[in-house]
This record gives sequence, structure tokens and C-alpha cells, in this order.
Amino acid sequence: MQTLKYLAGYTPTITAQVQQLIDDNKLAKLLQNKYPANTVHDVKTDKALYTYVMALKNQYLRQSGPLSKIVYDDKIDLLHQALGLHSFVSRVQGGKLKSKNEIRIGAVLKTAPLKFLRMIVIHELAHLKEKEHNKAFYNLCLYMEPDYHQLEFDLRLYLTYLDMVGSLY
Repeated sequence: MQTLKYLAGYTPTITAQVQQLIDDNKLAKLLQNKYPANTVHDVKTDKALYTYVMALKNQYLRQSGPLSKIVYDDKIDLLHQALGLHSFVSRVQGGKLKSKNEIRIGAVLKTAPLKFLRMIVIHELAHLKEKEHNKAFYNLCLYMEPDYHQLEFDLRLYLTYLDMVGSLY
């Protein structure tokens, strides 16, 4: 029995069901049926990612602060930093307070279905308004992506599969 590290916060009932899918070799089929190979996106470069993120930001969070950097990052620790990282840096420069917002997305999402990339981008964009993972934060995520919680769970299944077997497509 493998450790389901991406599902550590879920109930034993849920993890047992996932473990059964793994034992029966049905996890790949479930994921491929729900997210076929043709749903993998073509947002492969930092420039394409910037364009994609800014389109979502302008659609949902036009009034939020500017983003100074949006990049894929292959150094993100998937287990501890999830799949994205937002940072807000303030410093005094020449007597003025300067601030920068950055979004870094795990490079593993370059080859994932578009819905997974969208979910992570929405999660990181929500941090522009809500710094903590509280009710307001998740309400904002749900406003931007009504299937947010299901996509988060499915992404955890996808990561579990990648961790155990490798590429799904």
C-alpha cells in the first residue's frame, strides 16, 4: 500500500476508495475519462502563462494590484507549496514603499489538463485579495471557478498517479 501524500488531509474513507482504484488499476482510466488527452493545454511558456493569467485576472479581479512576475517554476516543492506560489514583497526604495506581487506555477502543470492549470491560477489569483485560506478566500475561488473543490481533488488524484506511475498521457 502506497502513501497517498497528496490526499493526506482527506478522510480514511476517501483515501481507502482511492487506494482501491489504485489497486484495481482504475485510477488512470478514471482520470483519462474525466480529462481526456485533448484537454491538455498549450500554455507551455512563461509568456503564454502570463497572457493566460492576465486574462483571468482582468476577467475577475480587475481592481486588484498589478502582478510583476508570472512564471512556471520547476523548483516548487509540490507537497509543501502545492502547485503554485504567490509572493507579496514590500520594501522601501528611495523613501517610497514599493511592492511586488508574483505568481509562480509548478512546471508539472505544463503537461496537465487545462482545468487543473486554471484551478491553480485561480487559487493564486485569489491570494491577491485574500492572503489567508479562509472562508472569503474559498468563496472567491468558487466565484471564479464553481467546480474549484472537485478540480482540487481531481488534481490531487492526478498528482498521485504521476508520483506512482509517471505520465498519464
